[in-house]
Amino acid sequence: MARPCFKLEKVHPDPVAGVDEAGCAPLAGPVVAAAVILDRERFPRGIDDSKALPADRREAVYARLTRVAAWGVGIASG
Repeated sequence: MARPCFKLEKVHPDPVAGVDEAGCAPLAGPVVAAAVILDRERFPRGIDDSKALPADRREAVYARLTRVAAWGVGIASG
C-alpha cells in the first residue's frame, strides 16, 4: 500500500480528524464511532481496511497507531 500524501490536508494547517462509525442505528442497537488524528511526520506503515488485514497485522498496526496518533472512541445507544 502506498503511503498517503496528505495532499488534501496540506491546505489546512490545523489537525484534521478521520471519522468512521459502525452500527445500524441507535434504534437497532449501539453505534460506535471513532476519530483519529494522524501525525503527518510519523505515519505508521501498514494501515489498511481492518477487514483486509489478518488479525496479527491488525493488532500490530493498532499498537503503532496508539503510540503516534490522537484518537477517541464513543458508543451511543438509544
